[in-house]
Amino acid sequence: MKFKVESVNIAAKKGVQKHEVPEIVLLENFGIEGDAHAGDWHRQVSLLAGEAVDAMKAKGLDLAPGAFGENIVTRGVDWSRARVGEKIMIGTVELQITQIGKECHSRCAIYYTAGDCIMPGQGIFARVLRGGKINAESSGDYGIG
Repeated sequence: MKFKVESVNIAAKKGVQKHEVPEIVLLENFGIEGDAHAGDWHRQVSLLAGEAVDAMKAKGLDLAPGAFGENIVTRGVDWSRARVGEKIMIGTVELQITQIGKECHSRCAIYYTAGDCIMPGQGIFARVLRGGKINAESSGDYGIG
């Protein structure tokens, strides 16, 4: 399934909105350079469909890219169909899905700013298998095995 990258976002601290940047550098088995979630664990990169963000905007919310703490916003792929273990290619970057959604234990800054958080039900998380650079002009392919 082909898709486009709509925005790339980082934050130096966990639990806050990420901010849009022109490009991200993904490091193998580490995550995104300069992002608080980088490290040796299973949630190095987060992805969210732009269509899910649009649904929240339709409720009257004014949302900037990264409002839900997502690193990569995509367009044209339904992440609700994703499965743990599947791979995602974005340019030369290879990711492997490690988690679907997440449990929010407390209401973070994202919840108070956006009024709700869609990452628990609609976000996906991945590890970086092969690094490289991604920007808002990148295209990807998901469901490759």
